Amino acid sequence: MDLEEFDNVTLRYNVTNCPSIDEFRNQVYSTVYSIITVFGLAGNGFALLVLVKTFRQRSAFHIYMLNLAVSDLLCVSTLPLRVLYYVNKGHWNLGDFLCRLSSYALYVNLYCSVFFMTAMSVTRFLAIVFPVQNLRLVSERRARLVCVCIWVFICTVSSPFLMTGQHLHPATNKTKCFEPPERRTGGGLKKLIMLNYLSLAVGFVLPFLVILLCYVGIIRALLSRQHTAQRQKGAGSKAIRMIVIVMLAFLLCFMPYHIQRSVHLSFLSQTATSCSELVYMQKSVVVTLCLAASNSCFDPLLYFFSGEGFRRRLSSFRSTIRTQRQPQRQGAQPPLGRATKREREPVLPSTAETKGTATPGEGNKL
Repeated sequence: MDLEEFDNVTLRYNVTNCPSIDEFRNQVYSTVYSIITVFGLAGNGFALLVLVKTFRQRSAFHIYMLNLAVSDLLCVSTLPLRVLYYVNKGHWNLGDFLCRLSSYALYVNLYCSVFFMTAMSVTRFLAIVFPVQNLRLVSERRARLVCVCIWVFICTVSSPFLMTGQHLHPATNKTKCFEPPERRTGGGLKKLIMLNYLSLAVGFVLPFLVILLCYVGIIRALLSRQHTAQRQKGAGSKAIRMIVIVMLAFLLCFMPYHIQRSVHLSFLSQTATSCSELVYMQKSVVVTLCLAASNSCFDPLLYFFSGEGFRRRLSSFRSTIRTQRQPQRQGAQPPLGRATKREREPVLPSTAETKGTATPGEGNKL
């Protein structure tokens, strides 16, 4: 069930004479999703290009960054479908398959981002806290296996989002997407609450605790090595940047979404609510889902500021581009040079003149 559905569910459980937030929802979703699409496609597309072009320099960290960029691109490529839906005032005309796919892609990306960030944090933790064991525990092959497991697990547990497609709303005669086709009964609400707590524990709380433990270990290790070599200090600064960016992503994108979703489901179980509470809860759905979707814009910062050698890969990528352009320029110059030489040949001295022998005709001219 898509989180955008919750505000519509609330209407069915409460008074119907409250002011509608449809205009607010349509404007915010269409604007924010458009911004996320532009920055997400540009940032992750460029990062993916650099990572693919420098794939020969791959490492376990590189494998995780590559998969995270792919996940983000798959998500932001479906956001324009949501933009069209809200620009059309909540009318879906793109077919049932794309409706299911766009709901599915957002949540696959959301939890893939959480798990790939967790894997990157564990990798950095092992490299700094257990550098010797890291050589044995961390490898490209194991990183690929972890990525495959993450994709399979997230795609499988997110499959319920494929179950709800487009439907016709009888009151407005509009084709709806991202909204529930029927009223949720008490049993259906209990099922939603159970699924929410399961995804909250597995998809947010557990990864967040793992990341916190990793970062506590990293900070302790860095503090105990105050007089270290310059190379280790560089690795430490990258780790600190990674801590800041990942924690910002969790605190700004993932935490508000999961807290609000849990509070909202609890709100739905109440029978008596005021109109102001209803409107506030509906608008909070819009804001927190936009924050959750914006995680695709945080990940390029993670690549550039804390990625293992990403700036070195970027320099290597630029060098490769220059090298590819240089032969093309050199290949275009010889024909021009040869043509210029032919034009000069009639006025150049002959071979005999170069050797100091003049022809009879030339002696008469002089």
